[in-house]
Amino acid sequence: MFGLGPQEIILICIVILVLFGAKKIPDLMSGLGKGMREFKKASRDIESEINNATTDEKKTS
Repeated sequence: MFGLGPQEIILICIVILVLFGAKKIPDLMSGLGKGMREFKKASRDIESEINNATTDEKKTS
């Protein structure tokens, strides 16, 4: 995964735990999840608009 071994991943998790504390991590992950959902929704919306535009263009031709 991204060229990281298990030791590096564990070290990153420990650093995150120390920086944010155990109580803040659920809030942090919740915000990350919401951001990812919004990004995916925006991607689907844009793809849908592009598909609709190309379909409309074919109908008018």
